[in-house]
Amino acid sequence: MMLHIPNLIEKNQLQIMRQAMESASFIDGKLSAGKTAKKIKHNEELEYNNEIAQNLGRIMIGHLYSHEPFRQAAMPYRIAAPLFARYKPGMHYGAHIDDPVMGGDGQRFRCDIAVTLFINNPDEYQGGELCIKTAFGTQKAKHAAGDIILYPASSLHYVDSIDSGERLVGIVWVQSMVRDPAQREILYDLVQARDQLSGSEQHQKAYEQVDHSYTNLVRRWAEV
Repeated sequence: MMLHIPNLIEKNQLQIMRQAMESASFIDGKLSAGKTAKKIKHNEELEYNNEIAQNLGRIMIGHLYSHEPFRQAAMPYRIAAPLFARYKPGMHYGAHIDDPVMGGDGQRFRCDIAVTLFINNPDEYQGGELCIKTAFGTQKAKHAAGDIILYPASSLHYVDSIDSGERLVGIVWVQSMVRDPAQREILYDLVQARDQLSGSEQHQKAYEQVDHSYTNLVRRWAEV
């Protein structure tokens, strides 16, 4: 499931994040890439152990955990420390799929979902679309500042070259309680239907039936 969720982070908090990134020093994104990715990755990133990156990461993680649409879609079991990237003119990231397992010794997790947070607005740069290959063709994402997009980490995806301006994003990977993306999509559709029925006396029986089905499917499919 590929899902666009608007307004994860409000404008004033985004402004704080942008100011922090403008004052930070970036390193070559190849330094965090694997052997294959080094050949196709051309961007800049904040170091993981950089104090600014850690503060930005806490902001992003906090908003993700408190955002119900994200929780319903991702059903997170573990969320990795976010990575913050900058793309300047000529920079891009070639077609790739994300590593299936990430993290260091003792902190490894399965990578089910990739999440991109757009930190600046699409009119501030030309090019730089996030392109995700799906069964229905390549889908392009370039959303408003504060929005996020979720997609299976197993999807082949790439970032188009920047023509002008600067692209700022936060990226995080999630291990879901439900590893199968088709099952997660079914659960997401069910919880959306359940919430639409909530509070209506006329549809109380339907609400209970959908809620019971959702609950028991989570029980069947969840891995914790």
